[in-house]
Amino acid sequence: MSAPIATPWLSSQSDTDPRSATGRTLRWGIIATGGIARSVAQDLALLADAELHAVSSRGQATAEAFAAEYGVIKAYGDDDGVHGYERLLADESVDVVYVATPHAQHHRIVLAALKAGKHVLCEKAFTINAREAEELIRVARSGNLFLMEAVWSRFLPGMQRAFEIAASGELGDIHWVTADLGFPAPYSPTSRLWARQDGGGALLDISVYPLLWALGTLGFPQTVSAAGFVNDDGVDSQNALTLGYHHGAQAQLTSSLLAHGPRTATVAGSLGFLQSVGSINNPRELVVAQGWNERRTERFDVVGKGYAYELREVTRCIQQGLPESPVMPLEDSLNTMRLFDGVRAQLGVSYPNDSHG
Repeated sequence: MSAPIATPWLSSQSDTDPRSATGRTLRWGIIATGGIARSVAQDLALLADAELHAVSSRGQATAEAFAAEYGVIKAYGDDDGVHGYERLLADESVDVVYVATPHAQHHRIVLAALKAGKHVLCEKAFTINAREAEELIRVARSGNLFLMEAVWSRFLPGMQRAFEIAASGELGDIHWVTADLGFPAPYSPTSRLWARQDGGGALLDISVYPLLWALGTLGFPQTVSAAGFVNDDGVDSQNALTLGYHHGAQAQLTSSLLAHGPRTATVAGSLGFLQSVGSINNPRELVVAQGWNERRTERFDVVGKGYAYELREVTRCIQQGLPESPVMPLEDSLNTMRLFDGVRAQLGVSYPNDSHG
């Protein structure tokens, strides 16, 4: 028999349109101005109870250009030895910050934000290692501040529906899961994806997405076996994880910065299976089969670029005074970092952050 999923993966949100207001308006600060920050800014603007109040970057001109493009009220760049994000955190009008910097900077910036009394949504990977995650969680809880890892896919309609089907018993006992995500990323030692000092590599950047399918349908595993290729810079460019469960289920997960893959997920049970259509981090269709013959396809529309769903969760939780999301609890982020620490030990991958603290 499949073990029950240990965490509340299914959202209890009553509205299907994340743009609907659920309470008082929150004033957001965005830390960093890269591609993901731009996508999130666009979806933040869709929320009726969100105000794009501030943005920070190392360069004042970069921050001002971002602010002008996305209608942000204030722009903060580095000034007289003070980091732009520090200037943003000193803005008393900012209620919540979204941290979109490279992984290795998450701990330092989120810690500063929490100490400044700000609620925080932090991009995945949450931190570089579990030690950093433990400290952030401890500080957030001691200050009664909201903190969440930005695993946006967890809140998407297609992903939520996949978890719902798996939990419903329609597929029977879940015995195995496969998921892959890959693309050939042009190599550059200074690129965020490849730079060891930034936490580069396939594991911290994209493995959360295949892992999501296993965790959302089988829960956290009892064993993890990892294999992969580590380049001359000490960064994993590809990895394959096998997760084992006491009740006999398995998951095989592949992440690659070297090759295109089908980017599909399969959840297989004793009565049937489901497969995702479209990239596994934003599934637009699910094919659900019972036995060998009966199949149906469920299709999903997504508001904006898809980030509005996690942004709605953050907004709703803060409005309700919750210190963490019941759908994306901090314990899951911590356990994921512990899992990744174990994988890195098997692959032989370490980062400069590991020697700090």
